[in-house]
Amino acid sequence: MSPTSNLPGIPAHGHVTFLGAGPGDPGLLTLRAVEALARADVLIAEPDVLDVVRVHARGGVDTPLPQAADGTSAKIDGPSASVAANLVMEGARGGRRVVRAVSGDPGLDAYAAGEMLACAAEGIPFEVVPGIAAAVGVPAYAGVPLRDAQGTDVRFVDARTASERCWGEVGASDGTVVVSTSLDSVAAAAGELVSAGRKPDTPMTVTVAGTTTRQRTWTATLGTIAQVLKQAKVLPSPDGGQPVIAVVGERSAAAQRDQLSWFESKPLFGWRVLVPRTKEQAASLSDQLRSYGAVPHEVPTIAVEPPRTPQQMERAVKGLVTGRYEWIAFTSVNAVKAVREKFEEYGLDARAFAGIKVAAVGEQTAAALIAFGVKPDLVPSGEQSAAGLLEDWPPYDPVFDPIDRVFLPRADIATETLVAGLIDLGWEVDDVTAYRTVRASPPPADTREAIKGGGFDAVLFTSSSTVRNLVGIAGKPHNVTVIACIGPATAKTAEEHGLRVDVMAPEPSVHKLAEALAQFGAARRAAALEAGDAVTRPSERRPGARRRRAAAP
Repeated sequence: MSPTSNLPGIPAHGHVTFLGAGPGDPGLLTLRAVEALARADVLIAEPDVLDVVRVHARGGVDTPLPQAADGTSAKIDGPSASVAANLVMEGARGGRRVVRAVSGDPGLDAYAAGEMLACAAEGIPFEVVPGIAAAVGVPAYAGVPLRDAQGTDVRFVDARTASERCWGEVGASDGTVVVSTSLDSVAAAAGELVSAGRKPDTPMTVTVAGTTTRQRTWTATLGTIAQVLKQAKVLPSPDGGQPVIAVVGERSAAAQRDQLSWFESKPLFGWRVLVPRTKEQAASLSDQLRSYGAVPHEVPTIAVEPPRTPQQMERAVKGLVTGRYEWIAFTSVNAVKAVREKFEEYGLDARAFAGIKVAAVGEQTAAALIAFGVKPDLVPSGEQSAAGLLEDWPPYDPVFDPIDRVFLPRADIATETLVAGLIDLGWEVDDVTAYRTVRASPPPADTREAIKGGGFDAVLFTSSSTVRNLVGIAGKPHNVTVIACIGPATAKTAEEHGLRVDVMAPEPSVHKLAEALAQFGAARRAAALEAGDAVTRPSERRPGARRRRAAAP
């Protein structure tokens, strides 16, 4: 039922979507969930769930949080659950589209059913968008299948509410038991199962922060789990109350986790990787790093600003339209953006490029042109750089080239390699400052401390200026941090600043750079396993790092 379908004179009601946010990985949201979030006027969720779903919500969505007695945001549980229910009803009564997001699946949430009944009682239309329950999704990410070919039974137990009868039933069964509990209560749950009849040597896995890059899994038995967690220095801990999923059973394939642990064995799993780029340029690189299991942290080191004297750029764009140029060469995404913005200012579009040959350096620059509606005529066939472009650039031929001039929009600090090379090929070049690159403001104090103190596992340098600017605004990265550079010039600058370069891209591409870092991480992991050592992140090599690991993002 649509809110607009109410009859005149009858108070309009909104609509409520009860949505399952899954166990923590935003990639596990369903297509229907993303669609509902994009249409929501009001989004109600506890803070950790809000972090998962808000990226898909439209701009300006209202996100009220239930308040505890002291005025701080409260977890939606117990008394504050009624506050959340009131927020849901208030939004719906006002004719708004409300999304009530809960962890896991709404059907397993202790309070969602009551809120649905309240909607039904007032005639407020609602829908339920299922989500992946933690008890199912977390074992899958931990590499622990719940069933085998023999079709073993699977029982799900919430240790917080399980009765003595419940423990007795699962203890007498030989099926797989999935227990939802907390880290500091795992040993007690194991004891309940042993008391109910399970053998102490029954295999058991325990996973904390499942489906996130903080995920960690321990393999033990019912009789040894307490000792395993103590030896791993996981307990005692102030974080002992965090939820975990434990899987118990001979057929749960716990012994095969070394082959089935696909998520935790990603090459950069859990690595905090610093991405010092402009915000617009960092997004696709960060997505690629996440696919390798990393936690990217974007820190702008370069701010892009218009040229101080825009007249030169304005004349060049007008000359582009009036036929002054045979070629235009783009050496960066920012150059494409600068020309596009000037076009839009004059009411022009991609049709203004008709009859002009277009060159682009690098896949990112070519992609930005294609998004503008312009297909480049020339992209380097070899090295993706100014030198590579010159290798393929045709010399000026007065017979075939009616115009001998090239428009080169670029940064104020760009090198002269391309200009000199084009002149040598017989072309006249209008070298125009399309944008200025300036040093960005320093990052927050905690980020600066993490950079200097070894809190990051790796940093990606995509140009010499990112090296100079990062060191200038935040300090030199710690010597445990892996330094990855996009090419020889950037590596040389890093070394001049006293940094040890560990990784260099095989070609000057940000995606090849991320790929090279992933290969480095995979080789590092394989070496540790072969030596029989624990797989650790570079940041865990610094003093005191292991004590702080549980708090790392």
